[in-house]
Amino acid sequence: MPVFHKTIPVNSPHGIYFEDVTDKVASIIAEAGIKDGIVVVFSQHTSCSVLIQEDSEAETYAKIPLILQDTINCLEKIIPDCKYEGQYLHPGAYHTKQAFELRGELNAWCLNTDGHIRSSLLGRSESIPLLEGKMTLGEFGRIYFADLDQTRPRERTVRVQIVGE
Repeated sequence: MPVFHKTIPVNSPHGIYFEDVTDKVASIIAEAGIKDGIVVVFSQHTSCSVLIQEDSEAETYAKIPLILQDTINCLEKIIPDCKYEGQYLHPGAYHTKQAFELRGELNAWCLNTDGHIRSSLLGRSESIPLLEGKMTLGEFGRIYFADLDQTRPRERTVRVQIVGE
């Protein structure tokens, strides 16, 4: 059974960011030439998510689709933004020290626990049935990559793997 893999680079700015990757995934499917199977869209980043949601056809001034802003507003009620050290148990002094010494990360970059928890609730992948070369997303379904780490701009990677025939 053929397997095809490709990545989509995403440059996310400072703050919560959503990118609609539906058309890019569709292009990868066309390139793969696999007609029937399954498409997995995955984020390897632990403070990011991949989700399917409808296109709300309108967005906030910050360019976030309204339905996704509603999602963030709901999540903020149960998972408040990480604003200062000690607000959450993570990252802790040892992790912060290691992050600086091993990766050159600033202490403020470690204040992303909210993004990690939100990502674990939203999930980091979606599996979509592929029928006759088309994703079965429904009439309004779109695939969004979400960077929930609000600490700095980042270059992220969305992985797309297609298995089928």
